[in-house]
Amino acid sequence: TLMNIADNPTNVQLPGMYNKQENKRVPIVVTGNDFSTLYAPLIRDGRMEKFYWAPTREDRIGVATGIFRTDNVPAQDIVKLVDTFPGQSIDFFGALRARVYDDEVRKFVTGIGVETVGKRLVNSLEGPPVFEQPKMTLDKLLEYGNMLVAEQENVKRVQLADKYLNEAALGDANRDSIDRGTF
Repeated sequence: TLMNIADNPTNVQLPGMYNKQENKRVPIVVTGNDFSTLYAPLIRDGRMEKFYWAPTREDRIGVATGIFRTDNVPAQDIVKLVDTFPGQSIDFFGALRARVYDDEVRKFVTGIGVETVGKRLVNSLEGPPVFEQPKMTLDKLLEYGNMLVAEQENVKRVQLADKYLNEAALGDANRDSIDRGTF
């Protein structure tokens, strides 16, 4: 486990193997968005060296350009997109792109009917479906971006409501009535 490696990096043994010679230390590189859920002793100072990176505007534009590279989205549209959603994570732009493609799949399913999707996809004489590359306009991407932001806000609102209800003074006051099914 990572804890064993962190505790004694030169003496890591596989099950059933007990080598006397020390192993060379090797760096372990871990990337992620939120390390707050990792085992606390693993990430304490001295055990893990942490490097934080917050992308600059130029970094975000560069990554978004890569995301939309095959979609022929003009550079000025990507800049506008990044500037319109400055607080969003990098994967937000990948989600935007995926939304456009999801619409194409939805159109396909609606066109042939949900009941026939399986027959059309599995061992079909027609072969696999062919999708034209969707047109990604700035207006469409901004529309989907605003929809994603609204969904994020809704999730936050629901989580805050749940937190409030769970922590309210009377949050569990009626638990016995709920369990009995009588009020």
